[in-house]
Amino acid sequence: MHTIFKTSIFILLFCFLVLPVGVNAEHYSHGYHAYHGYWIGEPGSGEAMIADALVARPIGLVTTVAGSAVYVVSLPFSLLGGNEKQARQKLVVEPAHYTFKRPLGAY
Repeated sequence: MHTIFKTSIFILLFCFLVLPVGVNAEHYSHGYHAYHGYWIGEPGSGEAMIADALVARPIGLVTTVAGSAVYVVSLPFSLLGGNEKQARQKLVVEPAHYTFKRPLGAY
């Protein structure tokens, strides 16, 4: 049970700390990620669609579920602080849009 808890915490930290770094499209220039130095394919290409379907969408699903859980836990505090709409947008709506509404292969 302790190992499952550690694994869950690691996945959550990965989703919230590492994934947002690679999501910004402004950092990409014709499919080449300048910071990481690897070729990811043009948006809409077969390579980008495969990577999106096998990597980004499952991670987006985990991020959506985790963000929804954090939103529910933080709801009383965000209601008291008056920023419930912002919390919902950042923790639920944006990850769900990235996972389910974005065209396959678009980043």
